[in-house]
Amino acid sequence: MARWVRPEVYPLMAAMAFVTGMCVFQLTRNVALNPDVRINKLHRRSGVLDNGEEGEKYSEHGLRKFLRTRPPEIMPAINHFFSEDK
Repeated sequence: MARWVRPEVYPLMAAMAFVTGMCVFQLTRNVALNPDVRINKLHRRSGVLDNGEEGEKYSEHGLRKFLRTRPPEIMPAINHFFSEDK
C-alpha cells in the first residue's frame, strides 16, 4: 500500500502550518484587542468612538517599543564581519 503523504511534502506542510498559525494569531489579536472592532451590540450602537489613548496603546505594543531601541539590522554579527576592514 502506498504512502498517503510523501516525506518530501513535510517541509511544505510545516511552512503552511506556520503561516496558518500566524494568520490565526493576527486575527485573534485583532478581534480581541483592536479598539475599532466591536463584537457585542452595546458597543456597536455607538458609531465613532473617541478612544485615542486606547488606539495608541494598541498600536504601540511591547514588541514595537523594544525594536525602537535596537539597531535596524537583521544579523548584526554577519553585517559586522563583512563590513569590517581587513
